[in-house]
Amino acid sequence: MSHLVCESRQCLKRQDEVLRGHSETIGERLLADLDALMVLPAVPYDACEKVSTRATSISMVRYRCNDYSVPVAYAHHEVHVRGYVHEVVIGCGAEVIARHRRSYEKADMVFDPMHFLPLLEQKVGALDQAAPLQGWELPGEFATLRRLLEARMAKKGKREYVQVLRLLETFEMGHVHGAVRQALDLGAIGYDAVKHLVLCRIERRPPRLDLDIYPYLPKAQVETTKPASYMSLMSGAAA
Repeated sequence: MSHLVCESRQCLKRQDEVLRGHSETIGERLLADLDALMVLPAVPYDACEKVSTRATSISMVRYRCNDYSVPVAYAHHEVHVRGYVHEVVIGCGAEVIARHRRSYEKADMVFDPMHFLPLLEQKVGALDQAAPLQGWELPGEFATLRRLLEARMAKKGKREYVQVLRLLETFEMGHVHGAVRQALDLGAIGYDAVKHLVLCRIERRPPRLDLDIYPYLPKAQVETTKPASYMSLMSGAAA
């Protein structure tokens, strides 16, 4: 430590010296150099490669020889890609529309199944063959729900199953999974029931499902109107 202090003192003493070939002192030249240095950025440096490109007709974005999915609503849109070491972030305007693990393979296709659910809801016949859904590991209760929905309603059951999956666009997996499990326990096999149970879990209130009818909508609670209520309305109108 004493050695560093000594060197620091020597540096300060030399600031008044003028080196051969220069007219300014070392201290004056130091101040000029400091003035010429760039101001530090206001925000931390974003350590990534930035590329502007366009999403294809099948909602894929090419970056470094690999394709990454974006929501189907952004097909043909201009997008910007930020390539980090471990992640690829895709945006449109000021909005981030997709995040993926970065692939260092060649000609790889990286999907997010959630991006294609709106399209599958319209084309449920492609549910089994859809490449973006291959390898999507969901809790076992989802497969049970799908089997029961299709057994009851065939093609319409497939559509309701996709609608249940689309709840994951808004709600956390834990809430949706819990609602699916609860629906199976109750025998309430339908999208409306699952959605109602998700909301009940979030709002921490008991579910109210009419299990005698399909699609198991929440029970309506209608109270008997009291004559005094009409009298209060009439007195209010008169006033």
